Amino acid sequence: MLVLGHTNPDCDSLAGSISLSAFLTKRDGKTVTPIMQGEPNAEGIFLLEQSSLACPEIRTSIEGEEVWFIDYSDFNQAPKDARQAKIRGIVDHHKLGDFETDEQLEAWIWPCGCSNTIVYNMYKIHNIEIDKQVAVMMLGAILSDTVHFNSPTCTQIDIDAAHDLSKIAGIDDIDAFVTAQFAAKSDIAAIPSEELILRDLKVYTIGDKDFSIAQIEITNVESALSRKEELQAELVKYKAEHGYHTALVILTDITNLNSISLIESEESALVAETLGGTFVGKLIDLPGVVSRKKQVLPPLQGQFK
Repeated sequence: MLVLGHTNPDCDSLAGSISLSAFLTKRDGKTVTPIMQGEPNAEGIFLLEQSSLACPEIRTSIEGEEVWFIDYSDFNQAPKDARQAKIRGIVDHHKLGDFETDEQLEAWIWPCGCSNTIVYNMYKIHNIEIDKQVAVMMLGAILSDTVHFNSPTCTQIDIDAAHDLSKIAGIDDIDAFVTAQFAAKSDIAAIPSEELILRDLKVYTIGDKDFSIAQIEITNVESALSRKEELQAELVKYKAEHGYHTALVILTDITNLNSISLIESEESALVAETLGGTFVGKLIDLPGVVSRKKQVLPPLQGQFK
């Protein structure tokens, strides 16, 4: 049995593959292995170092395998041969996607801020102990996905889970931990532009149009805006190569809780208006926007579906 998160893995996807594998191994009494579809980002590497856990194996083929998916339920975020896999379960906190199965499956889909919050409650419901190292990963994922409890997707169950996990992890000062974690996330100076525009990228089909939406969460957006010309040039190439209707790279200031987005689109002004932002010079100003799943995707679906 395998557990894997989505393409361009973020902290929730990385930590979720580890935490859910550990849970299923304990609950079902058979070995379940975490895998990833790509390299972890700087924040994920920070959490692996803090937990002293090894990075899961990177695999892009799962044909014929028994699998659980975590942090998504869309085939376009899964390996290309995912339709030939045997889907045994899903854990997710996004909208329900297009997964289909030929057999029964176990599904945990909750409206909360982080998939690891759901996994925490799975442990709790089944009265299974969480290992200290795994708790570190889970805590980091919740802090990342909820932007330290400031995202509009954050719920009380996320906050409760994080505080309980901090005790299991032996982390007394959550504020200090998340400050160091977000500092690691914000160090983008050495990341090439062609990689940076793919950070935490997800592709959505809305109606007959494909939207690529990446998100770069940093403590100071000026570090990214100072490179906007090179980032925009890479975005132009990326959109043309894939034929997308719209390609967005959302630069989210996790200190001031605002965003600015680079855009290449067939209808840039309409996209900006739909998101409630101001379109000026290839940039969309998005005051108060921090959540792709709650503040970006729903209005786009309402406009273009």
